[in-house]
Order: sequence, then C-alpha cells, then structure tokens
Amino acid sequence: MRTSRVIAATAVIAALTVTATACGGGSTSGSGGGDNSAPKTLTYWASNQGTSIENDKQVLEPELRKFEAQTGIKVSLEVVPWSDLLNRILAATASGQGPDVLNIGNTWSASLQATGALLPFDEATFAKIGGKDRFLPSTIASAGAAGKDPAAVPLYSMAYGLYYNKKMFAAAGIEKAPATWDELQADAAKLTTGGKFGLGIEGGNVSENVHQVFTLGKQHGADFFDAAGKPAFDSPNAVAAVKQYVDFIAKDKIAAPGNAEYANNQTLSDFATGKTAMMMWQSAGANLKSQGMNPEDYGVAPVPIPAGATGDKAVKSMVAGINLSVFKNTKNLDGSLQFVKFMTSNEEQKTLNSTYGSIPPVKEAGKDPVFATPDLTTLNDVLSNSSAPLPQVANESQFETLVGTAVKNLLAAAAAGKPTTDDSVKAELTKAQQQMPAS
Repeated sequence: MRTSRVIAATAVIAALTVTATACGGGSTSGSGGGDNSAPKTLTYWASNQGTSIENDKQVLEPELRKFEAQTGIKVSLEVVPWSDLLNRILAATASGQGPDVLNIGNTWSASLQATGALLPFDEATFAKIGGKDRFLPSTIASAGAAGKDPAAVPLYSMAYGLYYNKKMFAAAGIEKAPATWDELQADAAKLTTGGKFGLGIEGGNVSENVHQVFTLGKQHGADFFDAAGKPAFDSPNAVAAVKQYVDFIAKDKIAAPGNAEYANNQTLSDFATGKTAMMMWQSAGANLKSQGMNPEDYGVAPVPIPAGATGDKAVKSMVAGINLSVFKNTKNLDGSLQFVKFMTSNEEQKTLNSTYGSIPPVKEAGKDPVFATPDLTTLNDVLSNSSAPLPQVANESQFETLVGTAVKNLLAAAAAGKPTTDDSVKAELTKAQQQMPAS
C-alpha cells in the first residue's frame, strides 16, 4: 500500500471480529461459492492510485471499455478512497453485498483471507489467469498466509528506496548515497544545517511507521510475530528496531521534530522543496514531478542496511503494493477471472503501472523499457531481491494499527523533548501487544 493510508484501530478490530466467519460478498447476497448467473456485468472497486478519484476514473475507464469490447462484459467501476476502503470491504463481507472484483492493500491479504470472503487462487484458478509463475515470487508472498492458496493476485507493486537530493549532497561534499546506517547518520549530520535536515520521516502516519520499523526489525532479527503467529512486539530486537527509528528525532536529531506530526505526505513536499536531503519512500517519481522536482535532481538508492548484513538482516524494504481479489460468491465467476487475467496481462500491466509510477508484479511486463529508468530499476531490484512481505497473519491489520500508533506516540514524545530509552520503547510496544485480540 502507499504510505498515506491510515486505518482507525477500533474500526478495523471491531469489523474483523464481526466478519471472522463471514462468507463473502458479490453482486447479491449469498452463502459462499460463486456462480455465473449474471454473466454480462461486473462490479469493480478500485483503490485510489492516482492524484484524485477523478484521475483514476480517467485512467481506468478506457481500459474497462477495452475489456468490454473483448468480452461483452460491462464493468461498473467505483474508485474507493483509502480512508474508506477497508471498512467498505469488511461491511461487504458481513452483509453479503459487495463487488465482484476489488483492490486490496497487499498487507491486508491474510486478514481478509481469514474472513473466508475471498476466492482462493489455487493451481486451477491460477491457470485460468495465465499461471502463477508469471508473477514475482515476492509479490505472491504478500497475497495470503503461508501454506494456503493466495487470496489475491498482485496488481501494482512498489518498494521503498532512499531518495537523495543530488545538489544538497554535492554542496556537502558527499559523493554517493549511504549504503549503511552508520554512513547515513554521518551524511545526514552534515546535511542538517541552516534549518534544513538530513532525513525526512512521516512520523504521524501509522502505516508508514509500521513499514519502516518492519524493515528495521528484519535487519535486527525481529519479525513481530513468533513462529506460532503470536505477537512478539516487545522482543529485545523489536525494541532495538523501533528505537533506531525514533532516534532519528530523539538522539541523532537528523530529522525535524515537526516530522513527528507528518501524516499527509509532507515528507514528499519537504524533499521536493529542498527542506530535507533524504527520505525513504515508495515509488515517489510521479509525485515529485507534480511538485516541480526534476528526475535529474535526485537519485534513488536502496535503503541502508547494517554493515556486513546478509540474509534477512539485509532486507531493504517491505513488499508494498495493491492486490486484486474476487469475492467468493460473485455472480459472474468466469467473467471475474477473465477480468483478473485482463488486468494482469502484459499490455495492461505496462499501461497501468507506467501511468501510476509503480512496478509491474508480472515479470514479463517489468522488462519493458518504460520501467528501465534509474529509479524504477533500483526499486525493481529491491522488490525482486531484498524485500519481505509484512507478517501474513490473520491479525495483520491490527498489528499495523497498534504498532504504528505506538511508534507515532514515541515520536511525538521525542519531538516534545522527552527521553527515548529502551524501557520507554518496550513499555509502548507492550501496551500495543496487550491490545491485540486473541487469534
């Protein structure tokens, strides 16, 4: 998912509890199991990927007309804001009233899979859309719990990179992007001067906080859940990861205290206007261009890792992106799968991902020269070789909200001048863990 999406904790937890045994949506209510009683129509809930709801309609409507011309199936489109999408989906699973096909944030995959509302993509179902092997393995790993048939297929993919301002680097005498955290801290200290800061973070954004501390957690050897799927938010390694992130404001002072309140992409604006020299972000090129920053003015490198790190401790990003799901009790099962095949075809993958500035999860589409820009080449390599999906457990959505909020609280305290210690971090994470519902 993109980083500006924040979920209300109580709504998510309550809704997931209500729908834990729900059987799905579709064009009309039902008790599970799709059919083909409405073969000429489909409803599609799309997530807001563009600059506005209207922009998404302008992008998607011509593609849906192509699909109608090819199949005779008319698609009714609704673009749903991210602030509403999860609760809309959960209400649909509870009521049995929902779309045939929908976008979901890939980090929600296991949580929504647990409701039983989504069509499993088993081997036979994958064969109907062209096969599982067409997709990058890392993106399939973010489509449902391990050991189960995925509840979705990847549609748009993203990864985090370290964006850096070339002019600010040159003025500070820094010749290349930092590859380790020690290098980043040293470079950021040089760049923090004259009211400008070396690093920008989006500390008021719950989802952004989780994405960042998850990657740091992998680097510290923390997974936030144990092998049995039980929360381990306050393990020593998790505490170390969260403290490293909070210390960008608290101890290192390389990020502005005001960043603790950023929740609406202010980090992007600060970077585009030269107020900060670096940021860790997903596929930011289109947004930076819209704010007047030229591609030649910045570079993109992998997010740093600890010196000498290998294996999981060299993970540089969570697997970010949007998945495409089918409600299990759709009234146009064959048409829904035709639509998924269409949207994940090489041609549509090139068209849509190039428009939105994302990375195709379909391997062949990703080879197109349009995705060979320096920034996307870097991000594609990270996605393919050094990224990991967020925990694919049924309570993943609650994890995002509770841990993301804990980090937000710690950053706010740091910005207010309160000391950040291992004990203070552990206390906040323990409180988050205690609020997790039973599995």
